Amino acid sequence: MFLYQPTSGYCYNSDSIFLYDFISTFKPKGKLIDVGCGVGIISLLLSRDFKIETTIIDKQEKMLKYAEHNYAINDLEVKSHLEDFTEMEIEEKFDFIVSNPPFYDPRVTQSENTHLNIARYAHHLPIVDFIAKVKNLLKPRGWFIFCYDAKQIDLLLHHLKINGINPEKVQFVHSKLDRESKLVFIAARNNSKSMTQILPPLVVFDEDNVYTPKAMQAFARANTHSIKGDFRSEELGIGK
Repeated sequence: MFLYQPTSGYCYNSDSIFLYDFISTFKPKGKLIDVGCGVGIISLLLSRDFKIETTIIDKQEKMLKYAEHNYAINDLEVKSHLEDFTEMEIEEKFDFIVSNPPFYDPRVTQSENTHLNIARYAHHLPIVDFIAKVKNLLKPRGWFIFCYDAKQIDLLLHHLKINGINPEKVQFVHSKLDRESKLVFIAARNNSKSMTQILPPLVVFDEDNVYTPKAMQAFARANTHSIKGDFRSEELGIGK
């Protein structure tokens, strides 16, 4: 799959590929929305691999236009929304809500690049408001599958629980086996009573700094080819 990314600003990385691979194990079907879609990498791959009705949303017009372009060149259908997810007014309910949201602590030194800042820092999509909106838009047995800062696992589990979205499966990601986890994948289900299952960790590199077989499997499954290029505003339709 070919897709375009801007030469400057936020670009997807291996986290998005690994999250796509994690979501794929749930074999999504029905209606899916990708929150903070960026260039569309996660939902593009899921739309390619599964029979889903896809919606994307991003608050950055530039990124949403890239995502729409990537859907078009790959002959995939999508409905798009340019707005803040927490303020989204829609009657539609979703079977799957997926996201690689901004989760960096805003108290650290922030990027002055507006696109990077919005894509990275948690105050642009506060977790309390985010989960409350997810609850509002999920179908009764719908899935919320996302990644987040592993250090904030207590906050995530607390707010999922009080909103009645039960974390059924949790997987921590480690750059190496002896390194602490900085990323966690969570699959939570609306109105579920199941006990939480902690999956074996995803370890990205072995002791020789080579990708592990599991990581390589995710890259092979994604099979993406990124093209970096900047469009003129009129080419992307910005301002129309």
